[in-house]
Amino acid sequence: MVVKLAGALLDDAATVDLIAKQVADLAAQGHEILVVHGGGKIFTATLARMGITSRFVNGLRVTDGETRDVAVMVLGGLLNKRVAAAITRAGRPAVGLAASDAGCFKAQPFQHDEVTGGLGYVGYLTGVNVDFLESLWSAGVVPVASCLGAGPDGELYNINADQMAAACAEFIGAERLIFLTDVAGVLDGDKVLRSLTGREIEMLILSHKVSGGMVLKLEACKRALSAGVAEVRIVGGATPKGLLAAANGMRFSGTRVKPMYPAASTVRVQEAASAD
Repeated sequence: MVVKLAGALLDDAATVDLIAKQVADLAAQGHEILVVHGGGKIFTATLARMGITSRFVNGLRVTDGETRDVAVMVLGGLLNKRVAAAITRAGRPAVGLAASDAGCFKAQPFQHDEVTGGLGYVGYLTGVNVDFLESLWSAGVVPVASCLGAGPDGELYNINADQMAAACAEFIGAERLIFLTDVAGVLDGDKVLRSLTGREIEMLILSHKVSGGMVLKLEACKRALSAGVAEVRIVGGATPKGLLAAANGMRFSGTRVKPMYPAASTVRVQEAASAD
């Protein structure tokens, strides 16, 4: 399974430890887990301290060379090692990975307004070294990926973490994709939506009931489901045992995202699951 940690969760050491313990427990149960993390708030704050202004287009950070270098420093360095260290302390060895490590994550420049590279060093994931990840899982090690990819030009590219998690889930053939966020799930006002289909996602976006980062997250959910990932769930990362419940198919306080057109043979199974 792929577990994606929102960057905002990494601000709080207690929350990181809470999540790390659940990841370690799931790995001990035999789950093969790839952790993907963002780093938005800490990354933005670091840029500000360095006098670099952050600019976004449709939720994607415009990344010039200087900004990219800070991304590698913060995402591939500080935060990546912070998460790996927390999982290791919790009882399961973990290793941090970034882009070109063992050729693990390959990328291409993102095309914006039909211009390749129009956002600078922003990319999208085009390949994963699955054999290498499987060697880590076989050794009982949890891989922790920062949202960076290595381009064919030898450059490193910043990748939206939600999109990277969905692409990773597709490339490794994951059964589950779980987004751990700084909110309780997908919200309609103050209400947490217990389940969503692809069609309902489109309606939420068109009606502007969701915006910004949540739009990218829901688009990533749709991609993963269309690629064959069976279960996608959005869970509050600070919820005690929230990850354990979502990962093991138990009742959880978050949002289950279902395919737009579920296969007829799975409709009854999904309806039964939505009642738990």
